[in-house]
Amino acid sequence: MSDKNNSDSSAKMPLVIACGDEGVQINHGRRLAFLGAGLKLNNFKQVLEAVRQMLKFYGEGEDTRLRIVASEENAYIKEAFALNDFDEANASMQQYLQALADRENLLYAGILPFADPLELEHDIKGHMVRPRNIHIANKICFTLSGGETTYNLGQYLISADWLAFAPKNLAKEILATQVEFYQKLAKRPLQFVIEEEGDLSPEIVGKNKAILSSLGYNPS
Repeated sequence: MSDKNNSDSSAKMPLVIACGDEGVQINHGRRLAFLGAGLKLNNFKQVLEAVRQMLKFYGEGEDTRLRIVASEENAYIKEAFALNDFDEANASMQQYLQALADRENLLYAGILPFADPLELEHDIKGHMVRPRNIHIANKICFTLSGGETTYNLGQYLISADWLAFAPKNLAKEILATQVEFYQKLAKRPLQFVIEEEGDLSPEIVGKNKAILSSLGYNPS
């Protein structure tokens, strides 16, 4: 199932860091996907530095402030913080993301619920759309050109938009952590796909794609 993000052709969507869980749907905004929205990802501070370098090429005069959003029923947060249930995970993700936002100068938007699309803070709208307690994705999609432009319930999402601005060892570590977790969550091998459509130049997209390929993540 796919659904094009609604957009105004005169302005780019506001950018929001969110988990790559396949149930996360951003109805207004463009998702830069990181496992657990970056919580407990080693060296995520350095990733944010690379993302901000990427944003210098995003478009003059555009809103390049980074939002960050929590999401309900996050399996990674439950595991990473050794929590008992998803109620604890929901509360902890909000608490720790608010602290991360304060520390890293991000705009905390709120939490995406299993409900109708919710208007959050900082011009972000979204919700969770997969079935509760069920993961149905069968592939991993890497975005290369400034975040997600097409939502697809059948895939986990990983931002690779920033790879051209980061050391290769950092890219290798961050991507491997996410891929390994999603493979474990799916309990089966996952196909790799890429999304090249977006707002970055073909040159940057090409660099991101080459780094991704060099790390072994080729479309299958």
